[in-house]
Amino acid sequence: MFEKKHSITLLFNASKVYDRNVIEGIGSYLQTSKADWDLYLEEDFMARLEHLDDWGGDGIIADFDDPQIQAASLKTKVPVVGVGGSYSNESDYPDVPYVATDNYALVNEAYQHLRQKGIERFAFYGAPIDESQRWAQERENAMLKITEAEGYECHVYRGHPVRPETWQYSIRRLADWLQSLPTPIGIVAVTDARARHLLQVCDHIGMLIPEKVCVIGIDDDDIARFLSRVSLSSVTQGCFEMGFQAAKQLHKILNGRKGTQKPILVPPAGVAERQSTDFKAIKDPHVMQAMHFIRQNACRGIKVDQVLDYVGISRSNLEHRFKEERGHSIHNEIHNEKLKKACNLLKQTDQPTATIASICGYPSLQYMYAVFKKHFNKTPREYRDEAKGYESEEDARESA
Repeated sequence: MFEKKHSITLLFNASKVYDRNVIEGIGSYLQTSKADWDLYLEEDFMARLEHLDDWGGDGIIADFDDPQIQAASLKTKVPVVGVGGSYSNESDYPDVPYVATDNYALVNEAYQHLRQKGIERFAFYGAPIDESQRWAQERENAMLKITEAEGYECHVYRGHPVRPETWQYSIRRLADWLQSLPTPIGIVAVTDARARHLLQVCDHIGMLIPEKVCVIGIDDDDIARFLSRVSLSSVTQGCFEMGFQAAKQLHKILNGRKGTQKPILVPPAGVAERQSTDFKAIKDPHVMQAMHFIRQNACRGIKVDQVLDYVGISRSNLEHRFKEERGHSIHNEIHNEKLKKACNLLKQTDQPTATIASICGYPSLQYMYAVFKKHFNKTPREYRDEAKGYESEEDARESA
């Protein structure tokens, strides 16, 4: 027996990574269920929300973080499933089936990641209070609640709205706040976009990341990650699962069953750990400076002499300090940083091994092969296969 075909409207902004991942989850549900839907994704829905009844179809899945979308959706006569952020106050939830990202769990994931790194000072970089960004206030409140329960003070700064005409002023005020903080400190940013502000300002004022400031965002947005020299650690939201669950709820309703009455809270998918939280407690300021320079430049083929020039002390002095703090030589630190970069690229990308060797500053692909054989008793190709659990096209060609 075939199900009746339904026309479903999706009210999301497909230019945002969060919304795209939710939409992807909706699509996944359609592929794995018997739902027969025609999906309509309005390209410019904000201009026509007042006429939503005329084109809403048989059901709506909508971004309820936007007050205008929520208000317009709730006026329609068709079934609606809302998607948005969680609330600490139950009365703030809409009176429709609702699937939410768990804001408390997102912030707690970021906080626990910093704690595991040994951080004992905390701050939160939020956003100005805005009715269209209620999730930002929920995340700020969650951070304050978590740190208070753990016995820590949390420094909060909301900053300013991002506008071209006030950008330089906003950045200067953010720099003032950063310079007022005790260090080392871990900062949870309300989004990856705000986290990128922190990375840029720290670079401008010479505040070392992660030696002085550890930064973690929320979203795991590839765009934000690649726009900074320091790669950003971030909490990955369960957006795909949110879309899947929202589609499942609407499918139930269209089939004459009740949707889940209580909000469905979707936990984060985990932490994407990168350089911005690669914190190791270092007390020696000269070693801290050297570590910062090495992290920034190891893959550019630097030698020990260039590290010495940057720090400005003798080789014997810095080598002694390195042995005390790190347990190995400056040369080994440069080597380890290049190897770590190569491993990450092999695991996370499909770049050819020759390209990765060049990116990581190895003189040749053969040299990188020798390094991997020595450390892992594997070739880079074998390391990638084991990490990814499959044979890539490049590797298949190599072995053919």
